[in-house]
Amino acid sequence: MTGADEAVAAGVPGARGADGASADGRGADGLPRHVMDRATFRAIAGARGGPEAVRLLRAGQLSKRALLLLALHREAPQDEGFREAYGEVCTLQRTDRARWEEVLLRPELDAWAADCLRALSLGSVVSLHGLDEFLRADAGPVLDLECDGLRWTPVVDHLGPRRVDYGRPPVGPLPASELRQWERRLATAWEILVRRHPRHAEAVAACVAAVVPLRAAPGGEAVSAAARRAYGAVAASLPGDPVLLALALVHEFLHVQLGALLDLVPLHRPNGPAVYHAPWRPDPRPAGALLQGAYAHLGVASFWCAEAAAGVSEPERAEREFTRWRAHTLTAAGTLLECGELTADGREFIAEMARSIRGLGA
Repeated sequence: MTGADEAVAAGVPGARGADGASADGRGADGLPRHVMDRATFRAIAGARGGPEAVRLLRAGQLSKRALLLLALHREAPQDEGFREAYGEVCTLQRTDRARWEEVLLRPELDAWAADCLRALSLGSVVSLHGLDEFLRADAGPVLDLECDGLRWTPVVDHLGPRRVDYGRPPVGPLPASELRQWERRLATAWEILVRRHPRHAEAVAACVAAVVPLRAAPGGEAVSAAARRAYGAVAASLPGDPVLLALALVHEFLHVQLGALLDLVPLHRPNGPAVYHAPWRPDPRPAGALLQGAYAHLGVASFWCAEAAAGVSEPERAEREFTRWRAHTLTAAGTLLECGELTADGREFIAEMARSIRGLGA
């Protein structure tokens, strides 16, 4: 992204950056690219991309997953079970686009397909019947949450196959009483997002398709997580305070969004041995992890800024948390800009992120 009005040509397959793409978004090899304009890129950097940015990143995820399945089809043509399931996926692509997208965007399909490809490249014997699981599996109840005309329909995924590590053990299957508790708490958190954080609510509704219940920390503290290869999923334990659940949805959504952006636009070099101070934890982090943390905490700071402005959620706590996370995020942004590991797009991204965090509470 080198010009004030140029678009970045990014994406799958074989993204080469703007200098490798034609005006119609095709690369030098003639294959189409996912094209992102600078305004959208900067809006994402400032955590204000909204549903429009989600749609672009979602399209990138669909392309990546379609290519992963195509690669598996080519690597293991003799696996009859996979061939049948893959044929069904291809039929859905032609006849039922909505269902095709639903299957491909099952959060953990990415990790499953990548793990299978890795094992096949090492000569391991791999069962590819997992694709049929993603076609058939019932992950859990789909909630229909609505507030002031904005709907969110996540599945409470307490049954689906586990292909990624969320850092804490998932819980499930859950009894009906606990599922009702999840529904009530998510409905309250959704009202908080819609009425006090509408921009974040619109983006969460467009992106987050699954909530994965986790076991709380040993001391009972609430935990939340997102996985790099589980686009569309937020994992969390059930906190007693719905404000904290609303905060977790914003925090983890931004991790998910940044992961999808990184699939299209490299923001830093591959992590090397260098590590850097992260103000919110005792252990130093590589540049990529520091970037993830700083970006998610931009959302945390903006959340508490809005809570303080609303004056309805323990104003002293909101002011304290806002001041803390604003300072931490600015410190991390400064470290990233000085580390020498960012790409040109990464430097622009962090500069815009820092500009946004400085503007909070002005």
